[in-house]
Amino acid sequence: MAIDKYAFIERALAERKGSDQCRSLQTLVPDPSDSVIVYRNGRRMLSFCSNDYLGLSRHPKLGERAADYARSHGAGATGSRLVCGTFDIHTRVEEKLARLYGREAAVLFNSGFQANSTLLAALAGRGALVLTDKLSHNSLLQGALLSRATFRRYRHRDLTDLERRLQAAAGHYERILIVTESIFSMDGDRSDVDRLVALAGEYNAFLIIDEAHAVGVWGEQGLGLTARNEGIDLVIGTFGKAYGSFGAFVLCAEPIKDYLINFCPGFIYTTALPPPLIGSIEAALELVPALDRERDYLHRLSERVRSRLGGMGFDTHSSTTQIIPILLGDERLTLNLSRWLEQNGILATAIRPPTVEPGRSRIRIALSSSHTPEYVDYFLRTLQGWNGAKG
Repeated sequence: MAIDKYAFIERALAERKGSDQCRSLQTLVPDPSDSVIVYRNGRRMLSFCSNDYLGLSRHPKLGERAADYARSHGAGATGSRLVCGTFDIHTRVEEKLARLYGREAAVLFNSGFQANSTLLAALAGRGALVLTDKLSHNSLLQGALLSRATFRRYRHRDLTDLERRLQAAAGHYERILIVTESIFSMDGDRSDVDRLVALAGEYNAFLIIDEAHAVGVWGEQGLGLTARNEGIDLVIGTFGKAYGSFGAFVLCAEPIKDYLINFCPGFIYTTALPPPLIGSIEAALELVPALDRERDYLHRLSERVRSRLGGMGFDTHSSTTQIIPILLGDERLTLNLSRWLEQNGILATAIRPPTVEPGRSRIRIALSSSHTPEYVDYFLRTLQGWNGAKG
């Protein structure tokens, strides 16, 4: 009897559907002039899902520079930087990044997931110990698993637990890596960067911090929560969020860059970022440091939304940033709220297991400086209506 080679797919999908955890793609058309407006089936929707925190994805300077670089350097980079050579524009952007962030060197990667999932494989190894925050992004967890190092997760933001693990590990491993995010993508809370630096120094650990949701938005000139902190061995940033484009970067010392160029598969075995993207990245690097007004507005807006949600009885957990979870717990209840919002012209996706732990489903709100007070007032009024109907 022939084995049904697709049976495992059908079983897995049926299980997801039965537990209200199945996902599907939804086709949207972005508004060409407003980064928080999209269209679904011709219907105008106000989005609270986008990570375009400063609205730069619609900034004309990014589009113009992308077009300029497409004309001067072509639509694609045509190969890996080690095989085909590095275009001058890639080198220039890396030099700008290093100067801007006050680091010795920078390396471009094609995405944050690619960087995180391959960096640890290059930096750790069988004789190493990787200690990650329990709520670190999946890409960091995948990287830790691929590294074949001993892999342990410390309790979320519990640096006492981290120190206990560092003490127990002393003298038992070739090297120890501490890996975390500065701003956590689902809870919107922050790491204690200064204490992480102190612990890494005390225990001679290699410290890696992912700044994907901080760069552009937090710190002086939007340089993140780790900017100019010499105690951090490697910082990961992304251009796909506040920078409004796509791609990622690593900030480090020059010897670490040389090491990654030689040993990191995510850099070695991939075609380089296409010139139009490099153009948009370079334009964003010129814009972001001067956007203090937009950052100030976004921070005030975040505080106001958290306060209003709390006043309505919603649980925003430990958020202190532009990422605000509305924690509901139950998958079906979370889906119901997401659908209610969609019926009222608001796009706010339900986040369910396995992205978050069972019993921790939520609506994840991502605020942008493009959200006007009128947009936010409408969102809050709509939520108030659902809360009243639910109660």
